[in-house]
Amino acid sequence: MQAENLTIWSFFFLEGFSRYPTLEIVLFVFSLVMYLITLLGNSTLILITVLDARLQTPMYFFLGNLSFMDICYTSASIPTLLVNLLSPQKTITFSGCAVQMYLSLAMGSTECVLLAVMAYDRCVAICNPLRYPVLMSRQACVQLATVSWVTGCLTALLEASFALRMPLCGNLIDHFTCEILAVLKLACASSLLMDMTLLVVSVLLLPVPMLLICISYVFILSTILRISSAEGRNKAFSTCGAHLTVVVLYYGAALSMYLKPSSSGSQQTDKIISLLYGVLTPMLNPIIYSLRNKEVKDAVKKLQDKISWHQTHASL
Repeated sequence: MQAENLTIWSFFFLEGFSRYPTLEIVLFVFSLVMYLITLLGNSTLILITVLDARLQTPMYFFLGNLSFMDICYTSASIPTLLVNLLSPQKTITFSGCAVQMYLSLAMGSTECVLLAVMAYDRCVAICNPLRYPVLMSRQACVQLATVSWVTGCLTALLEASFALRMPLCGNLIDHFTCEILAVLKLACASSLLMDMTLLVVSVLLLPVPMLLICISYVFILSTILRISSAEGRNKAFSTCGAHLTVVVLYYGAALSMYLKPSSSGSQQTDKIISLLYGVLTPMLNPIIYSLRNKEVKDAVKKLQDKISWHQTHASL
């Protein structure tokens, strides 16, 4: 049965928002604009963290990794979504579905771990500033980033391989991407192993990193409250505010998607949450980190001046 289904379903139909033709045009414009801003914002952040010596610190090293993940995450699903929003034939091949599912899971899972690593980095910087250069050396940062990437990629491989080996009784996915929960709704029978795998991975990648983030911020808050000067407290809070905002946005959407009962809410609500989770959060990350960050603003201005200088001299 399993082999037969995998042979028959060489492609899938993505229902997406096809029940609402007018909404599809609005979503196309919205998704395209958000995607272009995501590419521009995150690419700029990566570029300035590489080119500007002042931003070659642990915090910006992790931020560069986060920006790269956001580009990969959105690029795994948004181009397909944009094509299907304008196409009457909303299809995707089995291999395309497998790649899309894996990349989305891998980038999302890696980001969960990386956000916890970034919280630890802020905790060390504020609570133990004298030992910060030793504890967060270049080697330590690379090791922590590697752990995040390996954890995310391996758990995604496990989830995607289990999900795509399930016998499916249809090929109409009620979603705009090959989202794992939407694909599993096509399974001919429930699998205890698959359910347990999803539960264990969800707990490891959502509540556990969240707990580590909360512990880090308890230490950060207790240290900040002991700072006597108001200026020192404000500076410490400002270094954590951007990260905390990103954590709330990211985990809020992720928890609402993956740790709720499967029967609660409608599929249309799940699609909207998934779209916001997949488009809005990656777009907002570079904006949030640069909004109150003078170092990033100065680096962007320096990059703009350099580009303008080259354009002026090239035209002469």
